[in-house]
Amino acid sequence: MRFRIPWTSLIVSILVIASGGLAVQPVRDATTLSDAAEAYLVRPLGYVAMAPVSAVLDMLTLLSAQQHIAIVVGAIVVFAGVRALRARAGWRAHLMASVLLVVAVLAAYVAAALLPRPMAALVSDNANMVHVDFHTHTSASRDARRSASVERSRAWHRAAGYGVAYIADHASVAGAERGMASNPSPAAAGVTLLPSIEVTWNAEHVGILGAERTYKGLLTPNLRDVDPQGLQLASLVPGREPVVIWHHPRQLNRLPVASGPLATGVRAIELVNGSPADISGLRSTRAEIVALAERQNIPLVSGSDNHGWGRTAPAWTILRILDWRGMQSDALALQIEQALRQSGYRGTRVIERRVAHPGSMLELWLTVFIAPWRMLTTISNDERILWLLWTWALWGATWAWRRRRRINEEKATG
Repeated sequence: MRFRIPWTSLIVSILVIASGGLAVQPVRDATTLSDAAEAYLVRPLGYVAMAPVSAVLDMLTLLSAQQHIAIVVGAIVVFAGVRALRARAGWRAHLMASVLLVVAVLAAYVAAALLPRPMAALVSDNANMVHVDFHTHTSASRDARRSASVERSRAWHRAAGYGVAYIADHASVAGAERGMASNPSPAAAGVTLLPSIEVTWNAEHVGILGAERTYKGLLTPNLRDVDPQGLQLASLVPGREPVVIWHHPRQLNRLPVASGPLATGVRAIELVNGSPADISGLRSTRAEIVALAERQNIPLVSGSDNHGWGRTAPAWTILRILDWRGMQSDALALQIEQALRQSGYRGTRVIERRVAHPGSMLELWLTVFIAPWRMLTTISNDERILWLLWTWALWGATWAWRRRRRINEEKATG
């Protein structure tokens, strides 16, 4: 049996080793784009043990909708080029390879959405730092996964390193109420789920913390839109003005900003959102969002916008709240709302996963190369070792299978 050079395994190994020389932290400050000093990403043993699967599925989950299209098209182009170099292969071999490509792509996306796997989590050494997700969903939202229960959401956020998550379902507070009813006591005993609701205001999406629990009359009867008059009246209570968070802003001139007490408007704005439909837009307008928040002195926050799919957290909002771990749910909610009202632009830190972001149309269409390279530069040394072990273990298993098949064929014909 003629030995064939394992080009795929060699190329993967070279890239894994070479990327180690250009390694960067897997998380960064989403405002300054610099390394995060107060928090770091921790991968559990199970995550590291299946390092290639973990890294690839995280990468796919954090791609924008445009990048998903680009990476699939790029994979098809690369595949066609490789098959062209093997023009001598018969049509059966080309057909089988094409089927395997389709199966591999579908399997990767199904696994990214559905596979129950370990998650990378953000950790801070300062016990007074609370990691918050200001925008997540449960099955109470019609567009969420039917199995996205409150307790599954709590488990998802615990695995990702959050201490608090706001349930912001569409036109419903049922999920938030169920979450509040089973919250840990004190907060350190688990993940605290707090109430919010996602509604529209001047064709933009916003979340209102404590709506229909702390505040009544802020929404239209169907709970789908903001009632501007009700919001204005509620904002007249000093120190208890409703906290409205601008979700994945699209046009920054559509909503008023409440930059002071007794003012009506948004009091925080999302800088990072995990929805594939909104990832690209927020990344492209990052500078404008940061400038607006700094000019109006309002906090920047993040939202996973998780609807029950995937096992990757895109970002975390860090707030400093003294002794938050010993608080009950309602007290912690009040402290978070007060921090957002009073802390201003520098009162929060948004930490995001470091991923490839195309700065041009050319970079977008090169996603099939750029996204995996960025992924490799963010993995840890332990993950690199596992990448190499898995790469060569798979090659060895494939080589042994082919050798056994060849021997059996020779016996059958001999």
